[in-house]
Amino acid sequence: MTSDTRGSRTWVLVAALVAVLLVGAAAGMLITTARGGGEDAPPSADSVDVGFAQDMRMHHLQAVTMAGIERDRTADPTLRGLAFDIESTQLAQASEMAGWLTVWVQPDLPAPGAGHMGWMSEGGTHAHSNGEGGTTTGAVQRMPGMASTDELNKLRKLSGAELDVLFLQLMLRHHEGGLEMAQYAAEHAAKGYVRNLADKIVKSQEAETSMMKTLLSQRGAQPLPSP
Repeated sequence: MTSDTRGSRTWVLVAALVAVLLVGAAAGMLITTARGGGEDAPPSADSVDVGFAQDMRMHHLQAVTMAGIERDRTADPTLRGLAFDIESTQLAQASEMAGWLTVWVQPDLPAPGAGHMGWMSEGGTHAHSNGEGGTTTGAVQRMPGMASTDELNKLRKLSGAELDVLFLQLMLRHHEGGLEMAQYAAEHAAKGYVRNLADKIVKSQEAETSMMKTLLSQRGAQPLPSP
């Protein structure tokens, strides 16, 4: 293991610990307000707030996995930095969402087999991506942009330029797939702090999406099909 790798892992651990501390502080404030009842009462299990937190947390955790693979294996300092930024940012955000769900007394991930994105349906009238290139007004079994097990296994086996290109392709598609959920939550979540985080996710992932398209073009590669 190189000194750069050890250093990167140390910073990720530090970022994770800071995130946990911040979540703990946020949880304390949320508990205080939740006890007041009324408008500060926890959102229901079928709300946009809970659905977004569960689904986006799951979406983020796969991004953390892919970014960790790239950070450990790439020889490109630009991509190592990008992977570290994605890994640390989305780990902190996933921890924040886990804190909300704990305070709301909700599972930190969707129930197995329950599907995803049903909270975006607005009574079955709002169409959203079905994860297969089409649209639906109900829950989906695979969120847009999520990499398959085969794709993740391939990423783990590659090195050099092939690794970098596949990472950029998978992460670009992943970011684009998550934007729809974040945009919806930024507009429809009941809690201001949920809308605020969703808006931050939209802005940061739009910026990173633009950057990754440029990096792919520089390597003579094209994005994967849209989610």
